[in-house]
Formats: sequence, C-alpha cells, structure tokens
Amino acid sequence: MTPSRALPAIAVTLALSACTAAASDGTSEPTRKPMADTPSVPVEKTAAAKPYTIAFGGDVHFEGGLRARLDNNPRTAFGPIARVLSRADLAMVNLETAITTGGDRAPGKQYAFRAPVTAFNAIKAAGVDVVTMANNHGMDYMQSGLRDSLAAIRRSKFPVVGIGRNATAAYAPWRTTINGNKVAILGATQVLDAEFINAWTATDAQGGLASAKNEQRMIQAVRNARKGADTVIVYLHWGTELQTCPNPAQRALAPKLVRAGADVIVGGHAHVLLGSGYLGRSYVNYGLGNFLWYGNSPSGVLTLTIKGRKVLKDQWTPASIQGGTPIPLTGAARDQGVTSWKALRSCTGLSAR
Repeated sequence: MTPSRALPAIAVTLALSACTAAASDGTSEPTRKPMADTPSVPVEKTAAAKPYTIAFGGDVHFEGGLRARLDNNPRTAFGPIARVLSRADLAMVNLETAITTGGDRAPGKQYAFRAPVTAFNAIKAAGVDVVTMANNHGMDYMQSGLRDSLAAIRRSKFPVVGIGRNATAAYAPWRTTINGNKVAILGATQVLDAEFINAWTATDAQGGLASAKNEQRMIQAVRNARKGADTVIVYLHWGTELQTCPNPAQRALAPKLVRAGADVIVGGHAHVLLGSGYLGRSYVNYGLGNFLWYGNSPSGVLTLTIKGRKVLKDQWTPASIQGGTPIPLTGAARDQGVTSWKALRSCTGLSAR
C-alpha cells in the first residue's frame, strides 16, 4: 500500500474574471499540487475532507527465523496480517532495527538488531506506508550503522520518521494527504539506554534519533507539525517492558503532547499490549506490543477512522504471533481477543469515547 491508494478529490476554483468562477473535481496523486495562483488568478480549495483509515502495528525486526522469511521472499514476510494492513488507507509500524549489514555493534548491548535493505521491500509489500525508527534498537550499530541506515532510506525512498542526519531531520514529520486530510506523522523514543542517550540522540551537529526525553524539543516538534496539518500523529517508543499499564513517564508525556496539538498518539516497546482510548478529544494508545517478532505472544492491528482532528472510530484486530508472524484470530478467539484488549483500558485513565 502506498499513499496513492487513497486518492483525494481536489476541487479547484479558478476566478477567471470578476463575475464567473469555474469548479472542477478530479482524482490526483496526494503529492500533486493545484495550479499555482497569481494576484489575478486566485486559487481556492473547495473539496471537503472525507474520513480515512490508518492501521498501526507494533514492533518489527527481522532476527532469528524472520531473517529466513525475509531472505526467501520479502513480499510474503509479514504473512496474512498484511491483508489487514493493506485494507487501510495508510499503515504504520515501528521498525526496531538498524538497516545495515555492517557497522560497529553498540558496546555491551545484549540484544542488537540489524537487517538488510530488503527489509523495506518486505514492509512495503505488507501494505505499510511509513515507519518510525526512533527506538532503543534504531542505532544498535552506532554512527556507522546510522550512516548505512540513512543511505538505505535514501535509496529505497521509503518514508521513515524519528531518525536523521541531525535533529531537524529526526524531529521532522512525514506529510501526506489522504481523502483531503493533510496528515503529519512524527516518531520519537522515550526509551534509551542511559549509556547511549548522548551518542544516539540527534542534535544540531550529530545524526541520531528523535528523543522524547527532550520534552521541550518534542513538544516543539508537535507544534511545528500542527502548522498546516489537519491530523497530527505521534508514534512513540515508550513504556516498561512486560508491564501492561502505562508508567508515570507515559502518563506525564501524553497530555503535554495533546496540548501541543497531537490528535493521535500510539506506541510500543513493552512486548505486551497496553490500553487505548480518548484523552480529551485526542486518541492515545499506550502499547501495541510485538508485531513481527520472534517468539509467540498476543498481537494485533489498531485501525482508526479519522476525519481532520476527530478520531471517529477505533477497531482492534487481534492476532497471535506464531513463528514470528502475527496471525489474525477468528471466531470465539477473536471475540475474546477484542474483549481482553478493551479491558486493558482500565488502568490507563483513558475514556472509551
């Protein structure tokens, strides 16, 4: 799936004279711009935005048996969950790995993840449109791995947020237009090993990750994304591993980002599912769990229906990770999966509506 699956209708009214205005509706690529206006030929956007859907999956890497799936056929690496992602107008996951086959492994790190550039082929084939790499594995191979990752991103031309050659790039949103809605998406991590905070955080003079530990920089990034956007989405790496309730850092950060202009906040890291719901008029998910990940654990896809700043509907498609890939549940197991997911909201302070 690419943003071109959702082709917004753009109605452009050209005031050709003082007495007549001609309007035309057509289908175009999201990146196509209306005719440039001049003082004598003003251009006015008249098309109304329509609701769109965005699907979120959790943490993705290509370690263990998943590397074999990637090497054998990238197009089928995600298995049947790809059908769920592809049904949405837009889809996003957390890519929790460096994209390098070399690099200098982070000293003393027990788990270090890396994958070849074909990872982007697998992600795209699964119907994913954008990923965040702002997490505690995005720079597992330090600055040398970062250079490889950024080069792979440039070559693949795949949208990635939360990582960059400097802070300006790392905190910048990816922007697209879907069904007339201007959408801005950011990525950042609230989880970094203490010994790597300085080395991994993007600054004006250093490449790295967007860090939500720098709250003021993160808040400003959301404010900047708000300008010119109908919907602002923040994908965070946050939470405490194996803890199904949000920790104090999550509960403190979410309202600050909402006040700054975030309409949707989602995230992962804990390896378990956490609750979702409304914080005022914004929607918050505290943990999407594992997605493409070794081992077996509960998983799923969160699909939101959005129009402008309003989240009209949330839908959970429960899945179970088997052999590294999430398999959607059916029948009674599916019903139980939805019920269990809704119950996770009880300790979040979020509302169902």
